[in-house]
Amino acid sequence: MRYVNGMRGSAVAVVVASAALTVAGCQPGGGGDGGVTPSGAVSSAASSPTPGAPKPGSSASGSSTPSDPSTPSASGAASGASSPAASAPPSSAPASGGSAATCSAGSLKATARQAAVRPVGTGTGAAVVEFTNVSGRTCVLKGHPTVAGAGNGSPEMNVPLTVKPTGGAAPVVVAPGGKAWVKLTFVQVQGEADGYCVSGSAPVVYPTMVVGLPGSGAHQVALDDGQFAECDDTVTVTAVSALMPS
Repeated sequence: MRYVNGMRGSAVAVVVASAALTVAGCQPGGGGDGGVTPSGAVSSAASSPTPGAPKPGSSASGSSTPSDPSTPSASGAASGASSPAASAPPSSAPASGGSAATCSAGSLKATARQAAVRPVGTGTGAAVVEFTNVSGRTCVLKGHPTVAGAGNGSPEMNVPLTVKPTGGAAPVVVAPGGKAWVKLTFVQVQGEADGYCVSGSAPVVYPTMVVGLPGSGAHQVALDDGQFAECDDTVTVTAVSALMPS
């Protein structure tokens, strides 16, 4: 009985060994035809990309550079370079005339004094009228002035003088506290005492004159020394200037 059982055990071992060799022969590399894929292995068809399909992490156009949300795109950089905020120059102060408003009558203080350079004679000869911007805003003065001898009582009594403008006119920008000037040159009174006029007319004396500027009102001024004495009610005037005349 022990022998028979030993023989049977040997036969069973041979059968099991043969079955193992048969299974091994069916696996890849084991001498089979390779038609069976072991469980858990990835087939070559599954690991090969489909022709024409983008790789993971690449764009449809074939670019393999990953998208970085912190890096602006080329189109975004281009649009930023051409945006108004990037190219707009800083704002700047108005050039002569610019966008500043014409000075109002209330924004100006006018004073007058005898000019240093004036015709020979005994009258006033010439006066410089100074306009000071007493407002808090920059404004513009422009043009040649009008001139009238101030009458007693009311503006209707004023005596307009014949104005002869000289020189070109250009807007003058006057900052708060800034000044601009015009010069008035009269027909000079000659002689002593009451004097006389070369034309034969009688000299006229005005304690004050009314000087007006286009859009900036009329301003009554007195000389800081003396009175306006002139002949023929005629005056030559300069345009408003940023430089004080002599």
